[in-house]
Amino acid sequence: QKFGLEILPRDVTAVRKILDQPVIWEVTAGDKVYTTLSLIAASGAMWRSLGVPGESEFAGKGVSYCATCDGPFYRNRDVMVVGGGDTAIQEALFLTHFAKKVIVIHRRDRLRAAGMLQQRAFAEKKIEFVWNATVEEITGADFVTGAKVKDVHTGKIREVAAEGAFIFVGRLPYTDMFKGLVEMDKAGFIITDENLRTKAPGIFAAGDCRAKLFRQVVTAAGDGANAVHSAELYIDDVKGQTY
Repeated sequence: QKFGLEILPRDVTAVRKILDQPVIWEVTAGDKVYTTLSLIAASGAMWRSLGVPGESEFAGKGVSYCATCDGPFYRNRDVMVVGGGDTAIQEALFLTHFAKKVIVIHRRDRLRAAGMLQQRAFAEKKIEFVWNATVEEITGADFVTGAKVKDVHTGKIREVAAEGAFIFVGRLPYTDMFKGLVEMDKAGFIITDENLRTKAPGIFAAGDCRAKLFRQVVTAAGDGANAVHSAELYIDDVKGQTY
């Protein structure tokens, strides 16, 4: 507030360009409409959930979407990782620093992760794989004790014991309001250059809604600083005040 910052607890429902020279953007948030030379998309993303019984009930009680955040709590315990992509295998490898055993459950008979990650995972003695399987239910009492896992070919269900369930089956970015305005990857994450500029003049992106490899609070904060600086330079340029 000391710097004139105003925080409004409203959802942005629409963004559109209303002028070309200079480019002016109109942002609709609730019953308010704002016009601006520049805006920073920092709308974030959420982990895609499995949508199975027990997942929401045990959130924070054994179900996690961040091994970097919660891995140290599972020292010398058995944990499971659901997924077979880069993130799932990276996090499984990270968990081996703490867990006694890491069980990777994947619905296919091969991983989708990069070759180098696969080699490291297959060579890691603490990692076990359950192939061609889906998690049907996460089980427990006060905390997670395991999961009911179904063989995708036979339909047979068995119990896998673990004290933690780390879910890595993709992320969903909150970027619907920017569709058609900026370039996105197949998953809907906003593509930027190294200065956080998008293809749309005056629109920048920062944090988890941006297409990038590593998503943590510290990287989002760095993105924010970079995006603000780039937006400031852009506005100065539009106003003819470049230095």
